[in-house]
Amino acid sequence: MSISSALQTGVSGLKANSEAVGSISENIANANTVGYKRGFAAYVTTSASGGSDTTVRSVGTVAQSTVSEAGSLLSTSSSTDLAIAGEGFFIVSVRPDESVETNYLLTRAGSFEADEDGNLVNAAGYYLAGYRYDLNGELADVDRTTFGNMETVNVADITLTAEATTEITVGGNLPSQDTGLADPGAAFTSSSEYYTALGEAQRLNFSWQPTATENEWLVTISDADGAELGSVTIDYNDSGALAGSPAGYSDATSAATAPSAFDFDTATGVATLTLDTGATPQTLSVNFGAPDTFDGLTQFSGDFSQSFDRDGSSVGELTSTEIDEDGTLYGVFDNGQRRALYQIPVGTVANPNGLKEVQGNAYALTKDTGNFIALEADTGATGAVTSFALEASNVDIAEEMTELIKAQRSFSTNAKIITTVDEMMDETTQLKR
Repeated sequence: MSISSALQTGVSGLKANSEAVGSISENIANANTVGYKRGFAAYVTTSASGGSDTTVRSVGTVAQSTVSEAGSLLSTSSSTDLAIAGEGFFIVSVRPDESVETNYLLTRAGSFEADEDGNLVNAAGYYLAGYRYDLNGELADVDRTTFGNMETVNVADITLTAEATTEITVGGNLPSQDTGLADPGAAFTSSSEYYTALGEAQRLNFSWQPTATENEWLVTISDADGAELGSVTIDYNDSGALAGSPAGYSDATSAATAPSAFDFDTATGVATLTLDTGATPQTLSVNFGAPDTFDGLTQFSGDFSQSFDRDGSSVGELTSTEIDEDGTLYGVFDNGQRRALYQIPVGTVANPNGLKEVQGNAYALTKDTGNFIALEADTGATGAVTSFALEASNVDIAEEMTELIKAQRSFSTNAKIITTVDEMMDETTQLKR
């Protein structure tokens, strides 16, 4: 190696170590950036001919990133702050409801909040993408290897339409000690709310009259105005494994006035009511429990208790959101309903370190990343979505300071090589004198 080659090597050392210091400074500056992944300059040997069949070994750098290394999770107070506990990325887009697939990116920065239009957007200005559930809470078949079926997650102006009640299930207990008396006493009463097709809340009234026959009750159902719809007698088992369950139903009697109606199926313990709540009468069923089962109303010694489980709802306005570990975003409405609105998928690639870093702490797909697929969170190798949390940077300040010292020492030593070569060349020029 000649003196000039040594000078060239020293210059390459200065350049490589200055680039390393640049990477270190970026890491230190982003030590508190949510979801930031540490980058570093990997040193590589470069070779060039030095003449006379000799080789000059200089040094260069290759920029690399620790995309696959997760940072620690930090608790927050916002339900739309999200982190992934495990592998995978959030899928985001440059604009809301982006139609250009190349404008979809991957990120671990989950500091999302709703903008003025209700779209969830992170601090870098990227919009969270997901799959929307339909009104029945079902997810349509989607192609998870592309971004074509995704849309921006929006949590504004979501309203549930009213749903008419179709079924009421009766639960609770009737006190067995009140039956079989010469004077059984007054009936127990209760009521259940139900909803019309317009979302109006109405009530059904129930009378539970113990009879002089042991373990027998006369149940009467009336509408909100007190008009009787119908009645049925329930006999209960009093011994054996089925004690406390309905033994059978009898004497079902309709007292309804058209267009209202009452019908009872003694084999299933289900009353079918037709209610005059609109131009088209509303039909709903009341399930007391099938004979010889404990899936409805029981009779044991003790207190009277009643519970009613019904479907249907009034019009509901969105009040808050909840996000499960599987990435399902639920809307909680002021009518008590909780509905699945979006699935927030986790994007995975075969080679995360092959992603291309772009502005805003996000990554674009490249030919080196391998196959992309958007999976349901918390399944297989994908991480779980954690709400009220953010992923911290994976930068270790102590490690960066150590690397900074090493780079500084190496830079100084390479600078010394250059000054030494300069002195040697100066001495060489002096030989002529």
